[in-house]
Amino acid sequence: MSGEVYNVDETNVRLEGDTMHQESLFAANNRQEPLASRVRPRTLAEVIGQKHLLGPGRILRELITNDQVSSLILWGPPGVGKTTLARIIAAQTKAEFISFSAVDSSIKTIREVMKRAEANSDYGQQTIVFIDEIHRFNKAQQDAFLPYVERGSITLIAATTENPSFELNSALLSRCKVFVLKPLTTDDIITLLQRVVQDERAFPGVTVELGHEAQVMLATFANGDARTALNILEMAVLNSDHRTANKVIVTPTQLQQLTGQKMVLYDKNGEEHYNIISALHKALRNSDVDAAIYWLSRMLAGGEDPLYIARRLVRFASEDVGLADTNALRVAVDVFQACQFIGMPECDVHLTEAVIYLALAPKSNAVYAARQRVRHDVQATINEPVPLQIRNAPTKLMQELEYGQGYQYAHATAAKLTTMKTMPDNLQGHRYYYPTTEGHEGRFKARLEEIQRWHAQHDHPSS
Repeated sequence: MSGEVYNVDETNVRLEGDTMHQESLFAANNRQEPLASRVRPRTLAEVIGQKHLLGPGRILRELITNDQVSSLILWGPPGVGKTTLARIIAAQTKAEFISFSAVDSSIKTIREVMKRAEANSDYGQQTIVFIDEIHRFNKAQQDAFLPYVERGSITLIAATTENPSFELNSALLSRCKVFVLKPLTTDDIITLLQRVVQDERAFPGVTVELGHEAQVMLATFANGDARTALNILEMAVLNSDHRTANKVIVTPTQLQQLTGQKMVLYDKNGEEHYNIISALHKALRNSDVDAAIYWLSRMLAGGEDPLYIARRLVRFASEDVGLADTNALRVAVDVFQACQFIGMPECDVHLTEAVIYLALAPKSNAVYAARQRVRHDVQATINEPVPLQIRNAPTKLMQELEYGQGYQYAHATAAKLTTMKTMPDNLQGHRYYYPTTEGHEGRFKARLEEIQRWHAQHDHPSS
């Protein structure tokens, strides 16, 4: 039947013989619904934000408006409208709309519903399947949907807060268009709050006064998450000291008590972890000390392991500072040991010290570049034997095989240099280390040039 909506989860599905009893996606007791559900947008015109997807002429808006939705993934942080868009699609599609939850979507249940969808397809009836938090579905559960998506028996709409590249089976992901939803701006959330306090669904029979200062405070704290803003607003209204029978005033002082400490968006095992450590590394490389301190603080506020951060700083000290400041590695290692010794929260200042030092240190990637160049040669050439003259000869047999013959002891010369070749024959002349003139590395550059001039004067083809 066109436009039917079903919810498939532990509470709303029970199988009796061959009969499946399902309740509406929208069935709910309004008295128990949180504010975010009571004022959920019902049409695209009511949606705030996501103009890059839902603005006039934008592809997702056109697909929804024309009821031409194909299999897609809605990817974005919490509270930006992923489920809302799915509900709007459900409200206006002519297809049967089935919603799955990861709570108890067994393989058996999925296959039962998919068989029904396939039967509908045989009669020309389209089925849209909505999966909320698809990243919580395991590989077997995701695989159960794949053949029906491939055959076109269903249109899959999935919502996730995690990077689909990491969380979805590649075969399933390749058959879906990914739409990235952005965090709402502070202005977006202020607009939302202004609408909500005027919406009769929000607090029936009660006038809510929310001044501009309180709006800005609440929108800033929400950090792009509309659900967070509405949840706090609801708590403030229910617990306000400034109320009469039909009016409630929400004050900045009250919001300050409710918001307390801001929760930082950070997933130690997900994409945001890699995004922020990348931001820290690149801020350090760009010598932007304030940005580096900020990203470090975001990681610490999100509960990142300080030893993980310290290890990354040790790596950075050699990769991006190198010999331009020979003290950088020592500072990084000392801070790593300090983090091991005292842990959080005390070691936050040690990490900040290391970040400041590394950000302001002269930069050189010459050591890293040398490692990359030699890695190529190791992979691209044969494993050339070690030249006989620099082999060790601890046994008589090895001496008879001329191990060590022709060895020249550099300490026995005035220049502490010899004409002996220590590179395999097929790699003679290959250079890997090209020092810069940054910081202390200028000394290493000068020394290398001195060695090269000596060899140019003393080496000859027969050496």
